[in-house]
Amino acid sequence: MNRKQFISTLGVGAAGLMTFGCKNSIATTKALPVFSMENPDAFWAAVRDEFPLTRERTYMNNGGLGPASSRVLNAVQAKMKELQETSESGHDEIMDETRAVAADFLGADTDEICFTRNSTEANSIIAAGLKLKEGDEVIFESHAHPGGGIAWMNRQKRHGVKVKIFDPDPDSIEGNLNRIEALITPKTRVIQLSHVTAPTGILFDVKAVAQMARERDIWFHIDGAQSAGMFPFNLHEIGCHSYGTSGHKWMGGPRGTGILYIAKDHMDEVEASHAGAYSGPYEFPDTFTYVPRAQRHEYGTRNTEIIAGLAVAMQFQNSIGMDRIAAYGQGLATYLQKGLREIDSVEVLTPEDLRMYRSMTTFKCAKVDFHNLYESLSHDYHFRCRIVEERGLNAVRISTHLYNSKADCDRVMESVQDILRKA
Repeated sequence: MNRKQFISTLGVGAAGLMTFGCKNSIATTKALPVFSMENPDAFWAAVRDEFPLTRERTYMNNGGLGPASSRVLNAVQAKMKELQETSESGHDEIMDETRAVAADFLGADTDEICFTRNSTEANSIIAAGLKLKEGDEVIFESHAHPGGGIAWMNRQKRHGVKVKIFDPDPDSIEGNLNRIEALITPKTRVIQLSHVTAPTGILFDVKAVAQMARERDIWFHIDGAQSAGMFPFNLHEIGCHSYGTSGHKWMGGPRGTGILYIAKDHMDEVEASHAGAYSGPYEFPDTFTYVPRAQRHEYGTRNTEIIAGLAVAMQFQNSIGMDRIAAYGQGLATYLQKGLREIDSVEVLTPEDLRMYRSMTTFKCAKVDFHNLYESLSHDYHFRCRIVEERGLNAVRISTHLYNSKADCDRVMESVQDILRKA
C-alpha cells in the first residue's frame, strides 16, 4: 500500500459524525461537515480550521501542550463575560453540567469525577491521600512524567514509602506485565502507570494490570495525561481504582483544567489532603464527614469559565467521534513511523506493535546529535516538537493529532532527510 492509499483509509471503522452539543449543552456552534471516505482530507481540513494555531510553523507537540479550538476559547470568553456581568461564580451549575459530560466521556459515574487543575494535581491527590506507612511499596515505570512520579518520591522522602521502578518493555505487552509482576511483594500497596508513556508513547495494557492489582488488593492508579482525548476508553471497563488527566493536552481544553476519577467502591480510601467548601457540610459538627462523592477533593472558589470550556472541548471531540480521532492520529503516526524507518541511520523508539502505541512517535538519528536534530527541526524547518532526554533516550518526539495532516508528516520525513544530507 502506497502512502496515498494508506492515508485514504484513515478513519475506517470510526463512528459517524455526532451533532455538536448534549442534553445540557453549555455552548453550541455550527456542525463540522459530514465525514466522507471519498474526501476525508476536506473534513480534517475543516477540523484544522477550528484551531487558531499559527500556520507559520507546524505544531506537533500535543503530548506537551494541546491547543484549544476557537469554539473552546469563545465559550470561555463568553462565559467569563456572562459571569462577570452578574458577579456570580456559576459554580454548581457549571461544575455539575461538565461533570456529567466528563463522566460520559471517560466511562464513569458523575459521583466519581472531580475537577483538578491538571493531571499532576490529580496524581498528587491520590499519592497524598492513600494511607501508606513506612516500608510500603509503590511501583511505577521509569518513563513516568515528573507530574506522575514526583508525588510518590515525595511520599518516600516524607514517610519512608519505598519506590520501585521498572523500565518499560517496548517490544511486548506481556513483557511489561511480567516486569510489573516481578516487583510485587507482600508490601506492595500501589501500582501507578502512565496510560501512554510521555517519552516514547508506549501504551500499557491497563486493563490487565487493573485485574492483577485487584486480585492482590493493590491500589492501581493511571496517569492519563497522554490518553484522554487521544483515543476512547471506559474507566469502568478498565477497572482501575483511580485515574487522572489534564484538559490541556489531547482533550483540547483550557489550561488549568484536569479531571480525577476515583472508583465509588474505594472512595473513602483516599483522604482529602486539602479540604474546604464542597468537601463536606458547613455545620461544623463534632465529627466531620466528607460528601460521598469525588467532589470532596474540590474546594473553594474555582475558575468555572474554564471548566465550561472543558465541557465544550469534550463535546467537540464527541462531535467528531473519538473512534475517528483515534484512527486518524494513530494512522498518521503509523505513516510517519514507516517513512522514518526507511531513512538510513534513523531509529524509531516507539513500539512497532500496533497494539502498543497510538499518536506519538519518538525517533533519533545516529548521524545527527539529538539536540542538533531538534534545533534544526525547530528553527530551520519550523516544527514545534519535543526533545526527549529522559532516561538517556536522547531523541525527538512528534505528536499527531486531529489538526495535523499527511502533509505535515511528509514534511517531517523530508526535513529529516535534508538534515542528514547536510550532516
